[in-house]
Amino acid sequence: QVQLVESGGGLVQAGDSLRLSCAASGRTFSSAAMGWFRQAPGKEREFVATISWSIGNTFYSNSVKDRFTISRDNAKNTVYLQMNNLKPEDTAVYYCAATSRGVSMAVSAYDYWGQGTQVTVSS
Repeated sequence: QVQLVESGGGLVQAGDSLRLSCAASGRTFSSAAMGWFRQAPGKEREFVATISWSIGNTFYSNSVKDRFTISRDNAKNTVYLQMNNLKPEDTAVYYCAATSRGVSMAVSAYDYWGQGTQVTVSS
């Protein structure tokens, strides 16, 4: 089992920045990659960004590319999501997730999920 705990969400204004953190514990060696997803009210959970633990290769959704940056600290088993120039449409619950399959944009590829952290961006 892998346990994931997100933190760093909050209420900000459009144009502001936030950094989300996701601390992993448990059988973290079984995880090949980590991802961030988000879910807005009434919408499906959608991919935001992913990173591999080993070489750190990353992928982003088109909607956040050039504004968000995913990174990892292997020593701390922690993944971060730096979110800059936030927009009202970024408002959602943000989830981190772990997968043993390598980087993926598919919700179904991830085995473990955190409880989520709310990000609200006001206009």
